[in-house]
Amino acid sequence: MKLTDSLSFKNVKGRPARSLALMILTAVMAASIVIGTITVTSLKTGLGALEARLGADIMVVPASAASKKNFENIVLQGSMGYFYMDRSYYDKVAAREGIEKISAQLFLASASSGCCSVPLQIIGYDPETDFTVSPWIRKSTGGELGLLDVVVGNDLSVFVGDTITFYNVECNVVAKLDKTGTDLDTAVYTNTDTIKKLIASSLELGMNDFKGIDPDRVVSCILIKVSDDHPVDEVLNDLNLHVRRTKSFRTKDMISGVSDSLTGVSGIIGVLMCAVWLLGLVILFLAFTLSVNERKKEFAVLRIAGASRRKISRTVVSEALIITLSGGIAGIAAGLLIMLPFNGLIEESIGLPFLLPEAWVIAVLCTAAAAVSAAAGAAASAYSAHRISRLDAGLILRGDN
Repeated sequence: MKLTDSLSFKNVKGRPARSLALMILTAVMAASIVIGTITVTSLKTGLGALEARLGADIMVVPASAASKKNFENIVLQGSMGYFYMDRSYYDKVAAREGIEKISAQLFLASASSGCCSVPLQIIGYDPETDFTVSPWIRKSTGGELGLLDVVVGNDLSVFVGDTITFYNVECNVVAKLDKTGTDLDTAVYTNTDTIKKLIASSLELGMNDFKGIDPDRVVSCILIKVSDDHPVDEVLNDLNLHVRRTKSFRTKDMISGVSDSLTGVSGIIGVLMCAVWLLGLVILFLAFTLSVNERKKEFAVLRIAGASRRKISRTVVSEALIITLSGGIAGIAAGLLIMLPFNGLIEESIGLPFLLPEAWVIAVLCTAAAAVSAAAGAAASAYSAHRISRLDAGLILRGDN
């Protein structure tokens, strides 16, 4: 075994150009696994976090808002924007059959750095009726929010105990929420009383283009939990038919668009990964086959010197493992250097919920990538190792083979 190991390392070091080229090829293959699997896993994790945050069966918005280009981004992912409808629509919706829970939210976008500490989306909820935001708020704060208390998304560079200013109103940061991988991570959550005060202040300062609204008489969207004895589609159709000038959506249908996009991106990544690996395996197989053919006399001398066929095969496979495992580790490191520091940029480029999995999941993925890289090298070299071990050493040295 020592002879084999020593010879394997010497052979790898003795052919630096060939070994480096194969290591780079293996590194590219391993990096494609790490980047591809972490990206797909992050997209699925982000979608799961988004689904968990919604909690409603139906969402009702003004009919005019439904035509906004970024409407779904505002209501689903917390992108900056706002729209309002008279609160009387809340009462009309609440009067329809099949509704178990109902709650309203108010949106306010602080897009001007002249009015606010940072540009972001502010989401106001009613603690008395809310069933979607409150569970996350309680989990983070341990209680309800007071006047001018806010909870901030994970990506905002403010911390518990800090203050943050919107339209000349100073608010207290009492908690930060877990990361979701969407624009909700840069949103601010507060209760109805606080957001009404912020809206009123923005109107007094003349820093918003919605004029003539009364913060006490408007809502942005209405969230509905349908009772178990009524089909969701039935309630949805009833609302769209009888509550005019509004548009009702099934939240799962809205998420399905995100899910379809996720499936498309995942499919493209999967195809690219397969293409890289198929090409890589073919190149590895050819490289090891050519290398072994060039070294037939070297192996023949080892056979005459007493090395068994098994040791010859083990030498070839050991060389492949050294090369592919080294390349695989380098590729994994390169993949992590791309994914971890730049995951925010990747999230922005993809435009989909993107949430990195937990550290232990990443560790498992990296271990699997290293194992697959090593297995690919062993598989690519196994045929060549078997073939060279079967050749007659005497014939090779005489030049007859």
